Amino acid sequence: MEAIKDTVRNIMQSLEVKKKGSTEDDPQKWLRKTLTKKQLQHIKFNYFKEGVLGIAVDSSTWLYELNLHKGSLLAKLQTNNKQVKELRITLGRIR
Repeated sequence: MEAIKDTVRNIMQSLEVKKKGSTEDDPQKWLRKTLTKKQLQHIKFNYFKEGVLGIAVDSSTWLYELNLHKGSLLAKLQTNNKQVKELRITLGRIR
């Protein structure tokens, strides 16, 4: 049998690896690297599931603006992380 201290050590090491991986895989960080400060004031991260990154914007003006640049935004997001396959922008509450 494995000693309890070895079991605890193994569990703690696996948690540290997951924690480190999660900071690199943070969709909000991808958005901060991709969008300008002005754009970030008007958006909210909603979800990231199965390659789809969903964000909400606070006005129809920003919805239109970001949809105009959706292709270039998606390309920039994909340079930060290849997991992003699609960008969905919706009108919603951000605060």
